[in-house]
Amino acid sequence: MEVTGSRDALREVCEEARRKDLSVGFVPTLGSLHEGHLSLARRAREECDFAVMSIFVNPLQFGPNEDLASYPRHLGRDAGLAEEVRIDLLFTPDEAEMYPHGRGEVTVDPGPLGDRLEGVSRPGHFRGVCTVVAKLFDLVGPCRAYFGEKDAQQLVVIRRMVGDLDMPVEVVGCPTVREPDGLAMSSRNIYLSEEERGAALSLSRALFEVRELVAAGERDPRVLRARMQARIEAEPLATLDYVAVVEDRTFEDVVRVTGPTRALVAARVGKARLIDNVLLSVED
Repeated sequence: MEVTGSRDALREVCEEARRKDLSVGFVPTLGSLHEGHLSLARRAREECDFAVMSIFVNPLQFGPNEDLASYPRHLGRDAGLAEEVRIDLLFTPDEAEMYPHGRGEVTVDPGPLGDRLEGVSRPGHFRGVCTVVAKLFDLVGPCRAYFGEKDAQQLVVIRRMVGDLDMPVEVVGCPTVREPDGLAMSSRNIYLSEEERGAALSLSRALFEVRELVAAGERDPRVLRARMQARIEAEPLATLDYVAVVEDRTFEDVVRVTGPTRALVAARVGKARLIDNVLLSVED
């Protein structure tokens, strides 16, 4: 595995791979790798000839009161994990390399979807995500890019950016990876104490409960939202941010669950802000 912190080297190595008629798979991450990230890397390795991963804690997507300074960073450990899953090129820039002229005035507008749900709770978050992902896509060039469905709104925003800006990238969504007890894997789970980790299960349990309700025939999103809210608010250590039931492709609120629909939750448990979601299957 080659490791570089140079933008020029990243661009040149990816171009050289394509000159050899190798397909490029790309997995962008913030690091602190867990099984969710590694599942993306394995899929990129399986489906593409040349696998690239980036590790960069992007300051543009963190708000002023968020955990940029304390976000877990374990570059040496992460590099070892990346090599284990046979990443060919690991890109590990610092902030000066990614933003050599400062954080810049030109950014990528995520559109109206960027102002909903996570965009309300984290103003400017998706602008920061789109800006850094656009820069990374430009450096890597034509590729298949792999993202987890745990960040479902991010996945939809990036797909729209790629489509609207005609980027030569195929965005591939991959299933959420969970712990055996159902907790969605997240780098921020490291913040949870043993007691808080138990409380964090209220998110996935709320989602699994409404998934079962839909499977049993419930179609009213008001009922589903109320059930998720009640389940999470019953947990003393969890502070609910939002619950939502949206159309899976557009992320617009639905008046009835009739097609591909996604239930989403966000809550704070201790110092960790956690998000999760499930796809609701409708079989009328």
